[in-house]
Amino acid sequence: MTCHEVWEEMNSLLSNPQTKFIRNYSRSIDMSPSTIAPNEGYTVETELFPVEALKVYSAYNLQDEIEEEQRKKYFSAHRGGSQGDYREGMKDKIANVVDCLRRFPSSKRAVITIPNTSKPNHESDDDAKCMREIHFYLDKDEGCTSTTTSGGSKMKMNLNATVWMRAQAAEIFPKNIHFVGSLMERVAEGIMSESISVEIGELFYLATTLVSVRED
Repeated sequence: MTCHEVWEEMNSLLSNPQTKFIRNYSRSIDMSPSTIAPNEGYTVETELFPVEALKVYSAYNLQDEIEEEQRKKYFSAHRGGSQGDYREGMKDKIANVVDCLRRFPSSKRAVITIPNTSKPNHESDDDAKCMREIHFYLDKDEGCTSTTTSGGSKMKMNLNATVWMRAQAAEIFPKNIHFVGSLMERVAEGIMSESISVEIGELFYLATTLVSVRED
């Protein structure tokens, strides 16, 4: 399924007034960007999340610099608040995953953990991060090689991932999936070398509790 199809399905499943939530919602999602419009693969534009807002939130959570005007324009509690703030230490976490997969391409240890405390204060949104963990793994794109500038062969790999959300509001899914896609892109860029080409591929997505709108 594409990201947009998953978002539509979430809304459809939750459209019944009797369905307050869904437990253990999971889907395999194609994250590969469109050849016509790069990043379209994980960009789901909505009224709440126009494309610029998605880009600003993803840049912030990747620990990139953003303009204060952008923060004032797009950041709000309705769009996720501190529960969706994954910025702390993210550059170091990405570097650690990149180092892992460059040195050990078949590793099962390329993991980014989001929560920054093992004993959260349950009255604090800061301690209630929605995204909990994401695992990255490289899979060989069988039969696919390309030629390097020096004439040698270049192995093509797919960067796939598994992400676990403790909770997901369907209306916030566009922001979260854009960040996950941007994060996968950033890791892939770090792994690429003269002998390895990396493209993002499939995401196994799991939300323990799926709801329609953010309330808690």
